[in-house]
Amino acid sequence: MISLDDTGEIKNLDSGNVIGSLVSLASQLKEAWYGARLVRMPGDYREVRNIVVPGMGGSGLGAHLIRSVFDLPLPLQIVNDYVLPSFVGKDTLVIVSSYSGGTEETIATFRGALEKGAKVVGITSGGNLATFLREKNLPVYQFDPKYNPCGQPRMGLGYSVGGILGLLNQLGLVKLLDPELEKAIGYIKTSDSSFGLGESISNNPAKAMATKLIGKTPIIIAAEFLAGNAHIFANQINENAKTFAAYFLLPEIDHHLLEGISLPDGLGEKIKFFFLETALYSEKIKQRVKITKEVLAKADIESISYNTKGTSKVEASFETLAFSSWASFYLAILNEIDPTPVPNVDFFKEQLAKFA
Repeated sequence: MISLDDTGEIKNLDSGNVIGSLVSLASQLKEAWYGARLVRMPGDYREVRNIVVPGMGGSGLGAHLIRSVFDLPLPLQIVNDYVLPSFVGKDTLVIVSSYSGGTEETIATFRGALEKGAKVVGITSGGNLATFLREKNLPVYQFDPKYNPCGQPRMGLGYSVGGILGLLNQLGLVKLLDPELEKAIGYIKTSDSSFGLGESISNNPAKAMATKLIGKTPIIIAAEFLAGNAHIFANQINENAKTFAAYFLLPEIDHHLLEGISLPDGLGEKIKFFFLETALYSEKIKQRVKITKEVLAKADIESISYNTKGTSKVEASFETLAFSSWASFYLAILNEIDPTPVPNVDFFKEQLAKFA
């Protein structure tokens, strides 16, 4: 097995330079936050009554984090499909998000939004989506993905999070000041010093956690404002480490999942529950975490945790984003897998294109 303290061996396996993207997360966020706020938005975009964000895979993850962390004054629905909800209309802000600009589901929702008369804005690095938006004289934040050298959307999450935040802030839908965001971004940089290659496994929570997940099916558990981070972490494990992972949320799991841990026989040898914890959870959720772990222990199912250190929801969420990104990367390395390629997804897209 590769040693997570052998920097040279890790870099040899990381042919797509995921490391370069990991250390640039803070730069992605900062550039997108300020860049998206320069996009000229029509005045009537401030009059919307609901928000819809179509996006697939890594392009849709930023909206999950934002919906969980920020107290938005309007409902926000994420669409991972070809078709928009029936309620979408002239009072809907549709933020079409496609890292590549060529995602067919997102392009389909863009056309659907136009048909419904919605107020549309896009986030993309280019492609057909950028072209279509400009042809319709619609606002678009087109970012330069220079801070994501591996080129994978899931590793360019800073553009999605920062871009959506910047657009919503410009419309008065997110209350976040520059100093607040700069502080949270600084927290990511601090976290990188703890999670990065230079910190040995004995003092590195991300490396240590990856060693505990090797050979297991991770079940990510979170609550409240870290719900979006749970979704992101499972996605990153799927794509980076090529490992099956799923996520569930408290308090909902206590009403059904705890009855599903008895069978099949030997389940505890295959899975490991991973709790995202924070002192910022409500007291009721903290109690649920404790008791849920007790139930798991009775079923001989191991549970482990990462406890955030951030003192605000934004800091804790950004810290968790950095942690999950590094931990999923290290799990890929322990699996002796190059984290960048996604051969199954690429094969599927190639086959699907034959029916276009």
